[in-house]
Amino acid sequence: MRIPFVEIQNFRKLKSIRLDFSERITLCVGANNSGKTSAMLALGHFLINPKRFTTNDFTLSDWRVLNGIGTQWEKAEPTDDGNALATKVQAVLPTLDLWIEVDAGQIHYARDLLPSLDWNGGQLGVRLRFEPKSVVDLAKAYLAARQVAVATKAAAEKPGRSDVPFAVQLWPHDLRAFLDRKLHSYFELRYYLLDPSKIQSPENGLAKPQSLPAGGDSIEGNPLRGLIRIDEISAQRGLGDSTSDRSDQDSTDARPTRDKKRLSEQLKAYYAKHLDPSEFAEPEDVQALQAIDDAQEAYNLRLETGFADAIKELQGLNYPGVFNPKLKIATRLRPSDGLNHNAAVQYDLMPTPSGTSGVGMTLPEEYNGLGYQNLISMVFKLMSFRDAWMRVGKASKATAEDEAERFVPPLHLVIVEEPEAYLHAQVQQVFVKKAYDVLRNRPELKIKQPDGTWADQPGLRTQLIVSTHSSHVAHECDFAWLRYFRRQPMRAEQVPTSVVINLSQVFGTEDDTHKFVRRYLRATHCDLFFADAAILVEGSAERMLVPHFIRHHYDKLHCAYVTLLEIDGGHAHTLRKLIEHLGLVTLIITDLDSVEPTPPHKATPTKRGNGLVTSNTTLKTWHPCEPGIDKLLDIKPEAKIKLYPETPLFNVRVAFQIPTSVQLGASSKPVDAFASTFEDALVLHNLDLFKTLNGVGGIKKVKDAVVSATDAASLTTALFEIVREMSKAAFALDLLFIQDPKDLKVPLYIHEGLAWLEQQLDNRTDVVCSTPTPEVVE
Repeated sequence: MRIPFVEIQNFRKLKSIRLDFSERITLCVGANNSGKTSAMLALGHFLINPKRFTTNDFTLSDWRVLNGIGTQWEKAEPTDDGNALATKVQAVLPTLDLWIEVDAGQIHYARDLLPSLDWNGGQLGVRLRFEPKSVVDLAKAYLAARQVAVATKAAAEKPGRSDVPFAVQLWPHDLRAFLDRKLHSYFELRYYLLDPSKIQSPENGLAKPQSLPAGGDSIEGNPLRGLIRIDEISAQRGLGDSTSDRSDQDSTDARPTRDKKRLSEQLKAYYAKHLDPSEFAEPEDVQALQAIDDAQEAYNLRLETGFADAIKELQGLNYPGVFNPKLKIATRLRPSDGLNHNAAVQYDLMPTPSGTSGVGMTLPEEYNGLGYQNLISMVFKLMSFRDAWMRVGKASKATAEDEAERFVPPLHLVIVEEPEAYLHAQVQQVFVKKAYDVLRNRPELKIKQPDGTWADQPGLRTQLIVSTHSSHVAHECDFAWLRYFRRQPMRAEQVPTSVVINLSQVFGTEDDTHKFVRRYLRATHCDLFFADAAILVEGSAERMLVPHFIRHHYDKLHCAYVTLLEIDGGHAHTLRKLIEHLGLVTLIITDLDSVEPTPPHKATPTKRGNGLVTSNTTLKTWHPCEPGIDKLLDIKPEAKIKLYPETPLFNVRVAFQIPTSVQLGASSKPVDAFASTFEDALVLHNLDLFKTLNGVGGIKKVKDAVVSATDAASLTTALFEIVREMSKAAFALDLLFIQDPKDLKVPLYIHEGLAWLEQQLDNRTDVVCSTPTPEVVE
């Protein structure tokens, strides 16, 4: 049994999305404000505690619809036709469709979800909808409150009371204001059966949940009780404040799901549930309980002696009197009291060697780093979730009031928000790799294979859902685990929403491209999944210098979250499917890579009229899909943009070398020079600067070539040969060492690309680009 996917509608930014669950671990990634947190909160609201719902959890633009319905109620008194009213409201209610894959042998767990008696295995679905208990009662209550508000305002504006109409709005001025205070009085969570035969695949990332029949009845009770155990670790863990109260505890939860402030409190709760010998004592607990009784008797004797004089003094004041009970001081020692203080959890800095009588050096828990506390806290919670699910220790002997709680549910869903908080990169990677193993580290959850290895017990399934902003966490995950949240543009009278892309479906089969991309991202970083835009560059020189161009000349682009990936032009196209699935606006800065048209296609300096072609696979197969150098040199800037009309605000632009106007000698006229690489393009745009540089290696060779050049053709040929032989990384490093990068002029082809990228990001917020144009050579 497992959850293959959930579909969420009308919850915050999630207007209609499908979130596919992996077999074991699902990792939610995406840029800031892309909807990851909304998805995690939706799971908690629907599956753990619906009392968390507020009016802010409805998709914001849907309040126009709901307030409009309230206005209609004011114009016409609602009738008892509840179905007609409910149909109008249901279209904008928060819902979660939960689909479960159930084997035929586990039907008894899901009996409340069976669509028919002849069902013999497959997917079962249930819709959880946060809806009015009675639309008619809601309408009548709202109208009664509105009538009071209208009458009060009218009375205040009567002649003699006020000469000017009041502009103040009295509660409730609309249905939203009414429900801000009365939501849980009139709303509740209900469950509806879904038809597995009506499942539809998402289109362009948008889910297509099935419609329920009008007037359909909900399921009595919670059909998921006894079927799924759900636990969560929220992002607000609040570690580090050992004196703070647990003000974040939600008292309406059936069990404590909010995070405690101190590790000692977490240990105490675990102890009470699984280890406390005061209930269902084990034989090995008897000796410890006897020791506690002996200590309590001795302590009470000491208290009686210590308080004797004080009690005699009270008796001297005729209290207690003849008919009053006498005062007795005693204590009650409980096993859990040892964990009920700030120093219950300590860090042993210098352990005492065994066999010695020295005193070890320890510090209380709040004296250790937040990262260490956070890691211990999360791992301990995961162990607690697992042991509570498996009824470990004393929990196995407790008598459950609810029959469904007496059995171990076959499915355990664990939700973890942003585990990277306070953790450095290596620990983040360790956590995501080990978290699932911790949740399965019980003998009941393992089964021995015929070959002697151990595998997960199929009858007891764990699924871990993690949201993260960390590229280091994503770095440790397989593509099949990743779910990318992509922001959608704001439409007319709508708020920005999100869609979810299942990255396990990007490449289809395990082909060579998939292997290369996976290995490449593992070798570099996974910032691609969290960025607002991407820049793919040709080599190490661009990787070092392009960030300087952005920092000094493109202020708005510098403030955006843009990731820069170094990938050879011959391999940039391998990221095509991934970038297109992400819908991530991308600038590809690449080289023309001119070669002769006939085999062996020898590399040659870029020229016009020689029938040269490009060896650059990106330019030939992705965009502009043109092999001829002459045609590439003449392509207009707007033709370098690949449009994707089906994906809003997503385009890809290529930037490659274009003719550069240079002037050699005081009396000569400007002529076109043709660069073949980033390095010689940089030189052609900064001729005056390179004439004055004092360097060695590649810098000196370039300077000599520029100084001695008499025409553009000889210069470009000389630069072509120098660049082929020199270390491009060393050239960029030497240039940064001897010259302030802000003095470098940006090659025109790169400027056009960066200016376009800046404008694309501006379009997302409807802001006109006002960045000053950097100095470029015309």
